[in-house]
Amino acid sequence: MKPNHIFFSDLRSALLFITILPAGKNIPYSPMGMIRFFPLVGLLLGALLVCVDMAGSLFWPPSVAAVLDVVFLVIVTGAFHLDGLGDTADGIFSHRPRERALEIMKDSRTGMMGLVAVFCVLALKTAGIFSIKTTGTHAQILLLLFLVPAYSRAAMIFGIRFLPYGRKGTGTGLDLFEKKIRAKDFSWMFLPVASSLFLGYKGLVLNLLFIIMTGSILFFYKKKMNSITGDMLGAMNEILEAVLFLGTGAILV
Repeated sequence: MKPNHIFFSDLRSALLFITILPAGKNIPYSPMGMIRFFPLVGLLLGALLVCVDMAGSLFWPPSVAAVLDVVFLVIVTGAFHLDGLGDTADGIFSHRPRERALEIMKDSRTGMMGLVAVFCVLALKTAGIFSIKTTGTHAQILLLLFLVPAYSRAAMIFGIRFLPYGRKGTGTGLDLFEKKIRAKDFSWMFLPVASSLFLGYKGLVLNLLFIIMTGSILFFYKKKMNSITGDMLGAMNEILEAVLFLGTGAILV
């Protein structure tokens, strides 16, 4: 397969894996090839989010537009990451041994801790976007809506790189851990990082917040489970997205 074909095949594979966006038919599933494209898919989601926000803002006040933005993110990802968040919360906060916690995560039913976690993250995400929309300049609003989904999806690459997979021979995320990912798998992160510089010092704060939160979540996973799963990667994405929206909303005030 030619390099260009591999590039677009892996990109489309990433689109199909973490979104419901159409990417064509008969796309080869390429778990190790698609990992590097997570930030790029995030930028595409961010671009669509900007369009949704601009359209919603024509008809409704910022509070309603913020809710519509969050609903769009849920729909366009098929609630894939939210499902992981709910399962992760049910397992990790069950106060059970590691193996039992992993079994609870596999249960398709969502418990009280999962419902609470999903509600809190969606509420924080809505509050963060509302804060951005009511305190930032027009350019800052559009740029942050564009960038944050890319940062949150880039965080999953760090989870795959620095923690071992927690299940033996099964699970949605198993194929992502077939080989140790390389430095070049982080290459597409340069796009959101470079774009954040247009925010000035606020962009530096965004990157610092990303580093601190990504490190904190991985440290928590390491201490609690000594591993990571597909559900935990999804939870990581949702938590990062909420915190980055909320944090950037604070620095704009």
